[in-house]
Amino acid sequence: MKLQFTVSPDFAPESLAAWHIFNTYLQRQTGLGSHFETYESYQDLHAAIDNGEVDLIFANAYDSASLVRDKGYAPLASPEGQADEVVIAVAEGSPVLGVEELAPGITIASTADPDVQTIGMIMLEPANLDKSNTRINVRGSYPLVAKSLMRNEAAAGFFLAEAYERFSEVIKQQLRPLVRSYIQVINHCFLLSPNAIAHKDQLLDLLAAMHTQANGERVLQDLGYKAWHIPPQEEVEFTLDLMSTLVEE
Repeated sequence: MKLQFTVSPDFAPESLAAWHIFNTYLQRQTGLGSHFETYESYQDLHAAIDNGEVDLIFANAYDSASLVRDKGYAPLASPEGQADEVVIAVAEGSPVLGVEELAPGITIASTADPDVQTIGMIMLEPANLDKSNTRINVRGSYPLVAKSLMRNEAAAGFFLAEAYERFSEVIKQQLRPLVRSYIQVINHCFLLSPNAIAHKDQLLDLLAAMHTQANGERVLQDLGYKAWHIPPQEEVEFTLDLMSTLVEE
């Protein structure tokens, strides 16, 4: 069987080279054929999943919840000690000093990442803002979200904290963070489709030991991670319940 592998569209294009290297490592260590495919939008990704074209995916928590509970995907591993957090920022020249000062009717720049949008909207509750009195301007990447703020096309922007922290100092100097989430239990996760479940133990062994191998450690560093965490079932259920609660709010 040839595994069809992909990652969530929320990863910046410049990080995809490291995922190609990860895919090569996966092939060499397991002997499995693996094809790395990328999707530019969540619509394209979800269509591929519905067509049975995704066997292994590194998905955000929002998609993970539906894939596990609705599609029968099995969770494998998540980044150790690294959670998905959100930063709400404004342009450096903005008069807004806190979330509470953001007014109804504003435009918010964001990627299409449903995790980031969900958490970001919750963080706007102190300003009595929600989807009914704000407008989301969806941009294709976090640098484009930043550009929207710099050009005064949006009053505030939602950023995956990891992406914000990787910005150059030149970009950071033109932005000002208002607030950062500290949920600490939401993260991306490797998921395996029911069609590929026969390879679950092999992939779990690979991921669990990856940081102990010289080549594996280098691949992890390129991805920005230290090691993979294999979550127990109760941890998986807690995260799924939390995401379901957040989405319903």
